[in-house]
Amino acid sequence: MKLSRFVVVSALASSLAACGSLSQVSPDGTTDMPVFPDIRNISYDNGKGITPNPENLSLVRSGVTKDQLYYLLGRPHFSEGFAPREWDFLFYLNTPGNGTDGISSCQYKILFDRDMLARSFYWKPVGPNDVCGVEPPAKVVEQTRKVSLEADGLFSFDGASIDNLQQRGRLRLEALSQEIRNEPKVKSVVIVGHTDRLGAESYNQVLSERRASAVAGYLISQGVSSSLISTSGMGESQPLTMCEGIGNRQQLIRCLAPNRRVEVLVNIGE
Repeated sequence: MKLSRFVVVSALASSLAACGSLSQVSPDGTTDMPVFPDIRNISYDNGKGITPNPENLSLVRSGVTKDQLYYLLGRPHFSEGFAPREWDFLFYLNTPGNGTDGISSCQYKILFDRDMLARSFYWKPVGPNDVCGVEPPAKVVEQTRKVSLEADGLFSFDGASIDNLQQRGRLRLEALSQEIRNEPKVKSVVIVGHTDRLGAESYNQVLSERRASAVAGYLISQGVSSSLISTSGMGESQPLTMCEGIGNRQQLIRCLAPNRRVEVLVNIGE
């Protein structure tokens, strides 16, 4: 489906900025006429845009906070005053078949309500052949979305306590819980903990289960129904990397980091 040159997207989001809106933003975070800044006036990222992480971009939803957006997408690219009601970005999106390099340049705007929660989202192509926004998803009977969370970004090394959840992990889980709550067709949420191979196998099995339970507890505290959630631990049995031949313990710990993770499988059906 060919997208129009100016696409309003109210399921995706991005961004941050400062205050003094360029657009006339209503208290509920909407506008009749979004005003996009001149891309030559970018204040940050060395005057250039960025290529956003697709997974992070997919987590942006109506109602997310500025802190969550900052974690997911980084700082806004334009300076719009103090405590702004709108944020603007310049993104480079991978759009195969578009031009010679398959990259589209797109401006992305987010509007906030009076409580500074994201409510409205807009795309604007920079060039005449750029394709922005997202296609409506094909209808599916059931699909599974997998989110892999680095354990080191959630807990301290060898830890699994939700009481010591790191700020980066807290924002990630808040965004994920919001996505789950906003999807009415979620059938189940399966949380699986993993560890690296350091330590006894029996200890790692228990540690992986504790990590899964900790993530489940936090999602429940954020409003996700406990009836949807199940947890399990795989211990060290499903490594992503082996890191053979590394004798230095600290180097080995760093190398094995991808194995320390918690995977969340969100099953969505009709």
